[in-house]
Amino acid sequence: MIVPFLDLGAAYRELRPGIDAAVARVLQSGWYIGGVEVEAFEAEWAEYCEARYCVGVGNGLDALVLALRACGVGPGDGVVVPSNTYIATWLAVSAVGATIQPVEPDPQTYNITPEKIEAAITSATRAILPVHLYGQPAEIDKIAELAKMRGLKLIEDAAQAHGAKCRGRRIGSHGDAVCWSFYPGKNLGAMGDAGAVTTNDAAIADRIRILGNYGSARKYVNEERGVNSRLDPIQAAVLRVKLEVLDEWTERRREIARIYSERLADTGPTLPFVPGWADPVWHLYVVQSAERDRLQQRLTEAGIGTLIHYPIAPHRQQAYADLELPEGSLPIAEQLAANVMSLPMGPQLSPTAAYEVIEAVRAATQ
Repeated sequence: MIVPFLDLGAAYRELRPGIDAAVARVLQSGWYIGGVEVEAFEAEWAEYCEARYCVGVGNGLDALVLALRACGVGPGDGVVVPSNTYIATWLAVSAVGATIQPVEPDPQTYNITPEKIEAAITSATRAILPVHLYGQPAEIDKIAELAKMRGLKLIEDAAQAHGAKCRGRRIGSHGDAVCWSFYPGKNLGAMGDAGAVTTNDAAIADRIRILGNYGSARKYVNEERGVNSRLDPIQAAVLRVKLEVLDEWTERRREIARIYSERLADTGPTLPFVPGWADPVWHLYVVQSAERDRLQQRLTEAGIGTLIHYPIAPHRQQAYADLELPEGSLPIAEQLAANVMSLPMGPQLSPTAAYEVIEAVRAATQ
C-alpha cells in the first residue's frame, strides 16, 4: 500500500461540489479584488479565532511582515524568535529591518517557553514572535503576560495552528497580532497562497489593511509606502467552504495522532509530547530518531511518504551567514534538524493507511 505524505487532491474531491460552487460564484460575480467573499471570510475567521478583527492578506509571510510593521517594529529593534522554525519567521523580521534574537525551543514541545524568552530579552528587544510549531500551541497565555509586563509587542506565528487551544482558549487573539498562512497544505488551506492577521486592536487591523493596499485607505490617496498583499476572493470563497469542516477534519487528525502514539510507543523513535494545558491540531506528526536518514530511506522503500520539517536550522542557512552563528551555537535547533521526521498526516488519511505506516516503522526499526 502506497501512503503519500499528504493527499491534497483527496481533500478537494471530498469537498468538490461546495468548492466548485464557491469558485463559480466568484467568477460569475465579476468582482475579483476584495468584495463580499473576502469580507465574509474575514468575519467568519475572526469569530472562529475569538478575535474582533481579521484582515486577509496575500500569504503567511506577508501576514508576519505587515503585522510587525503595524506594531511599529523596525530597524534597531530586537525581535525574539525561535531558533527552530520555518525560515519565514526569520525572514519577516529581516524584512522590516529588525534584529533577530534567536531562542532555543523546549526539547520536548519544540516551542519556545516564557522562561527562555525572558532570559533572551535585552534593552533592544521590541517584540516577541513565538511560533505554534507543528500545530501545538506555545504557552501563549504566559508569554502574553510576560510581553505585557515587559512592555513588548507580541506577534504570533500561527501558520500551523488553525484551531489549536492553550488552556481552553483558541489561538487567535492572545497577542497584539496573530499571523496565519492558508498555504494549501495547512490545516485550513486555500487552493494557492493566502494569509490573514487576526487581532483585537482596531488600529493594528486598520494599519495592516492600509499597508497591504499600497499604503492607501482611499483610492489614489497613499498615506505611506505600502505593498500589494490582499486576500484573493476566490481563495476566500474556498476557505469559507473548508472552514465549515475544519473542526471535523481536526478530529480526524487527532484520531490518526492517537493511533500513532499508541502503536509506535515501543518502536524507538521519540514521539510528540503534549503538555496537559495544550490542545494541538496535529498539522504535523513529528518523530525524532538518531538514525533519521536510514529510517526515512526504509520508509520510502516501503511506499511511505515522509518529510523533514526542517532539515536546516535558519541560522545555518546561507541566507543568514552574515549572522556568523557557527555550528554548535544553537545546538537544540541543530539536533532537531538532524533528527526530526514527519509521518503522513491529514484528514483524508484513513486509519488503515495509518496502520500501514505503523507496520512500516516497526519493520524499519527492528
